Amino acid sequence: MRPTLKQLLKDFLKVTKKGTKMFKMTKKSIQWGEETLTLETGKIARQADGCVIATYGETSVMAAVTFAKEQKPGQDFFPLTVHYNEKYYAAGKIPGGFFKREARPTEKETLTSRLIDRPIRPLFVPGFKNEVLVICSVLSHDLVNDPDIVALIAASAALTISGAPFMGPIAGCRVGYEDGEYILNPEIDDMLNLRTKPEQRLDLVVAGTKDAVMMVESEAYELTEEEMLGAVNFAHEQIQPVISTIIDFAEECAKEPHEFTQPDYSKLYAKIKKSGEKAMRKAYSITDKQDRTTSVNEARDIIKASLSDEDLDDENLGSALKKLESSVLRGDVVKKGKRIDGRALDKVREISSEVGLLPRTHGSALFTRGETQGLVITTLGTGDDEQMIDALEGTYRSNFMLHYNFPPYSVGEVGRFGPPGRREIGHGKLAWRALQAVLPSATDFPYTVRLVSEITESNGSSSMASVCGGSLSMMDAGVPLKAPVAGVAMGLILEEDGSYAVLTDILGDEDHLGDMDFKVAGTEKGITSLQMDIKVAGITPEIMQKALGQAKEGRLHILKEMANALTEASDFSVHAPRIETMQIPTEKIRDVIGSGGKVIREIVEVSGAKVDINDEGIIKIASPDGESITKAYEMINSIVAEPEQGVIYTGTVVKIVDFGAFVNFFGKRDGLVHVSQIENRRLKHPSDVLKEGQEVKVKLLGFDDRGKVRLSMKVVDQETGQEITEDTAKD
Repeated sequence: MRPTLKQLLKDFLKVTKKGTKMFKMTKKSIQWGEETLTLETGKIARQADGCVIATYGETSVMAAVTFAKEQKPGQDFFPLTVHYNEKYYAAGKIPGGFFKREARPTEKETLTSRLIDRPIRPLFVPGFKNEVLVICSVLSHDLVNDPDIVALIAASAALTISGAPFMGPIAGCRVGYEDGEYILNPEIDDMLNLRTKPEQRLDLVVAGTKDAVMMVESEAYELTEEEMLGAVNFAHEQIQPVISTIIDFAEECAKEPHEFTQPDYSKLYAKIKKSGEKAMRKAYSITDKQDRTTSVNEARDIIKASLSDEDLDDENLGSALKKLESSVLRGDVVKKGKRIDGRALDKVREISSEVGLLPRTHGSALFTRGETQGLVITTLGTGDDEQMIDALEGTYRSNFMLHYNFPPYSVGEVGRFGPPGRREIGHGKLAWRALQAVLPSATDFPYTVRLVSEITESNGSSSMASVCGGSLSMMDAGVPLKAPVAGVAMGLILEEDGSYAVLTDILGDEDHLGDMDFKVAGTEKGITSLQMDIKVAGITPEIMQKALGQAKEGRLHILKEMANALTEASDFSVHAPRIETMQIPTEKIRDVIGSGGKVIREIVEVSGAKVDINDEGIIKIASPDGESITKAYEMINSIVAEPEQGVIYTGTVVKIVDFGAFVNFFGKRDGLVHVSQIENRRLKHPSDVLKEGQEVKVKLLGFDDRGKVRLSMKVVDQETGQEITEDTAKD
C-alpha cells in the first residue's frame, strides 16, 4: 500500500525535527537586487559571542565575533581588530606559489579588513575599551558576487546579535554607474579593470546605518559632484531592506546585552579643565606643528602636576585630556571660524611643486603642502615587470602599481620601520584609484608604471599628497596622462546642537580631534576617487554636498598650483626603456621564436633589446638604447616580412654560377641576378664583374612560375642605389 501525502509529510517532519535537535538555528532571507540575501546562525561556531553566515547568490562569508568581558587594566584605546580572509577552497582553487597555503594577507584581504573596520568602529558605545575581534572567512565564492560586501553585512549581523555594546546595525552595498543609471551590486567582471571599460564609470562602496552614511570608498572616472552624491544617496536607499532584515534577525536570536556603563569622568574633566584650559588654548594657538606638539605636551604636564595620585591613576585620564583638547580646537572652529594655523575654513595651505629632482630615475616630483610632503618616483618597465595577482576570481596582471611608505621620521618620531602595514596599503590603494583613471591605454602606452610615494613630512592627508606628487612624477617621466589629478582632504566639526563646519585641507590634529576624514581626488572635469570615514553616527546629504562643493574648489586651486611645475608629459628620460610595438602574422610567431627559442634568443643577444611576443602576434621591443630597438626590429622584420616587387634592396653576392649570381637581399632570402641583368652589356661570365661577398644593389623584378626570385642589377645605379630611368640613362 502506497503511503499518503499526509503520511509522507509527517515522516519528513519527524526526520527534520530529529536532525535539528542539536542546533537552535535562525534564518532570514530577502530578495536584494538580482540575488537572494540570507542570514543564518546557530549551527556553526556556537562558542563565539556571535556568528553569522551571510550568503548572497552562491557567495557565503562567515563572520565570527568575540569580545573580552572586561577591560584590560590601563587600556586607554579601543582595541578592535577585523580580519577578512579568503579561503581558496571557496572558489575551488589551490593557492599559487611554492608553499601552497594561505599565508600573509593579500592586498585585497587587507583592504577589505579596513573596509569593514571603518564603519563599525564609531558605532561602539563611547568609553567601551574591551578587546573585540571580528573574523570574516569566505566559505564559498560564485565568482559573480564580491565577498567584501557580504562580509560587511555578516560582520554587522554578528555584532548585532553578540551582545556587545554596538549601536548598529549597518549594511553596505556596491554601486556601478553605466549610461546614466546606477547599478546595485554589479558583477565582479563588470568591476574588474574598469580602465578598459569606458561605459562603466564607477565602483563605489557605501556603508551606513538606517539614518546616515558611515563610510564611502570609490574608484571613479571623472564623475561630477552631483553624480557622485546621487550614487551615495542611491546606495543608502538600497541598504535599508538589509538593515531591517538584520534587525528582524536579531530580534529572534540576539544574546542579552553585555552590561556596560559608560564611564562618568565629569568631575575629573572639571578639574582638568580648570587647571589646564588656558595652557591648552595657548598651545593650540601655535601654528608650527613641532612647536605646537611640544606645547601641548607641556600643557598636559601642567595638568597632571595639579592632579592627585588618585586622579592620575584614573583609567579615564586619557579620555578626559583628549576631551579638553577636542573642546578647545572644535569650539574655536565652529564658533569663531578660527583654525589651528589661522587659515579660513575653505583655504588650502601653501603649495610647492618640483619635478626632475633625481637624475637617474625615470621621473620624480616633490610635492609640499604646508607641513605635508611627498617625494614620488616613477619607474617605467616592460611587460615582464607587470604585477601578477592571484585572486579567488583567477590570476590576472596589472601594469600600474603605487606603493606608499610612511617612515617614522615623517612625523618626527622614533617608531616601527619595516614592511607596509594596513595603513600604508590602504593609503597607497586610495592614491592608486585616483590616478589610474587618467592613465593612457596599454595600446597607446605599452609600459608598466610603478610609483613609489615616500612621505618625508606629514601633517594631514599624505595620501592626497601622493596623488598630487604621483601625477607630476608620471608627467615628468613622459607618461601621457589624460589630465593632471589632484586630491584634498576635507574635515568636519559637528556639534551636539547640529551646528557644523567643513574644513578644507585638514591638519593632523583636525583629523584626530574632528569628526570626519573626507578625501576627494580628481581632474578639472570630475572626481576619480572618493573616500570618507566618520567618527560620529553618520552625516546628512546636506553636509556631504557642502563637503563635495568645497572640495572641488580646493582641488581646482591645487591643480592650478601644480601647473606651475608641469602641465603635460615631458620628454622620456634617457634612462627609461623605449618600447616599440610591431604586429606580425600569427603564423610567423613560430619563425620568430625558433626551435627551442633559438631565434628570439639570438635577436636579444645581437640587438641588446628585450623582446616580448604574445599569442596574438604583438611584439614589444624594449631598450633604453634606440639603436638596439632598431636592430631588433630589423632582425624580426627580415624574418616575417615579405619582399615587395619593384622595391630596391641592398644585398650580398653569395654564389656565382655560369648563368648569373645568387644574391642574399632580404633576411635569409636569396634571388638570382641573371647574367643578362648584371650590366647593360654582354658578359662572358658573371665573375668578370662580381665576386662572392660583394655588396650590390638589386631591384626585385618578380617571381617566376616556380616561385623563384628574379633580381636585376642593371636597372639600379650601384653607387646611389637609385633606379635608372630613361631620363637618367640619357644624362
